[in-house]
Amino acid sequence: MSLFTIDRDKCTGDGICAAVCPVGIIKAPDKGGCPEPVPGAERICIECGHCLAVCPHGALQLESMRDLETPAIDPGLLAGPDQLELLMCARRSVRVYQDKPVPRDLLAKLIAVARYAPSGHNSQPVHWLVIEDVDEVQRLAGLVIDWMRLMAKENPAQAGTIGLVKLVDGWDEGKDLICRNAPHLIIAHAASPMGLSACTIALTYLELAAFANELGACWAGFLNWAATSYLPLQQALALPEGHQCCGALMIGYPKFRYHRIPARKAPPVAWR
Repeated sequence: MSLFTIDRDKCTGDGICAAVCPVGIIKAPDKGGCPEPVPGAERICIECGHCLAVCPHGALQLESMRDLETPAIDPGLLAGPDQLELLMCARRSVRVYQDKPVPRDLLAKLIAVARYAPSGHNSQPVHWLVIEDVDEVQRLAGLVIDWMRLMAKENPAQAGTIGLVKLVDGWDEGKDLICRNAPHLIIAHAASPMGLSACTIALTYLELAAFANELGACWAGFLNWAATSYLPLQQALALPEGHQCCGALMIGYPKFRYHRIPARKAPPVAWR
């Protein structure tokens, strides 16, 4: 089976698909001809879809995507520079949530958007675990507290430096400073060496998508930290063998709305 097919009635032979192919497996067309895959292209293709996406004539069809949706881009729906800047600068880490669940289809929509985050060699190594049940979120937060108690006992100097005792004391007083009483958690996990960076990028996509959908999110850093070493938490997450938790987000409807963009330090930049 050929890697792709060309609609010869649409193809103009402009060679754009060959120019953008990141692994160079499309032979530019001769004058009056159409592009072709080079020998062995099927073994090398990373299925990024650049060739399909860049063709202005809709002439190229990847066989691996023939039965999948590849919608046309509507330029009118694209965010301009000002809109994108506002979205990114107005985003806040939300730690106070409404007592209201997020519909599953909306959470699934966010993950569907986040799957378009870039990954090395288009490996798409990110797997997702969604904790919908608020009681389960609290159980996981409690396991993080158990890990903190252990840390405070075995390494009190380090525990004091990062404030673990204060978090444990807060938990004992009825304050959840781990998952902030969020109704849900979304965890990204992977097994490949490129998994950590891919998960981080995908979760960043998801967090921005959440804000655009009037949701609030916050990185659950303590949970992720504990999940790297604390066996009871690892057992509770029950990730596939060989996978590690690469990041987690609390998510829900924010209780409060933010009205201004706070200042940030000037970025330290070296120009060469």
